[in-house]
Amino acid sequence: MSTYAIISVGGKQYRVTEGQRLTVDRLKHGAGNTFQPTVLLVGGDGGTDLTPSATVTARVVADVRGEKIRIGKYRPKNGYRKHTGFRASLSQIEIESIGGAKRSTVKKETTAPKEKEAPKAEKAAAADDHVKGMPKGYEELTVAQVKEQTSDWNRPMLEAALEYEQAHGKRKGAIAALEAALAEKES
Repeated sequence: MSTYAIISVGGKQYRVTEGQRLTVDRLKHGAGNTFQPTVLLVGGDGGTDLTPSATVTARVVADVRGEKIRIGKYRPKNGYRKHTGFRASLSQIEIESIGGAKRSTVKKETTAPKEKEAPKAEKAAAADDHVKGMPKGYEELTVAQVKEQTSDWNRPMLEAALEYEQAHGKRKGAIAALEAALAEKES
């Protein structure tokens, strides 16, 4: 049996496990940021802890809109018709970890020397920026250059470039050009 926790986010309670994704009411943290929701109970492995000292770390994956709800009012024989709609503002979150005390994680972050971590962080960031299979020098290309060169790229290159754009660049023109080139390759 795996470890689970019951957390409170936005006045509602959720039963979560590590790696789980769920949609909750819009959070003020913003996409990409991590936060620690209130932990009400920790359970699993044959027991429960009603006064948990463990923390749950969650990351906001994206801010999204809910499905559109159509509302129609009608009164017969009066000619009264009224239509409105509603879309909820939601956040998708992913549970990164369950466990560990707050104080121990805070101490680890503050006592570590920042000078030694900086080169490692830069190398990791550079490795994360480049998606495997992406065309060489793609990060420096403009949207116009991407549109011109997509006809020469194969399907894995296009998929890798699209993955990079959706994760890092978020340039609408480049995403549109890559999706169009992928659709052309499929047909």
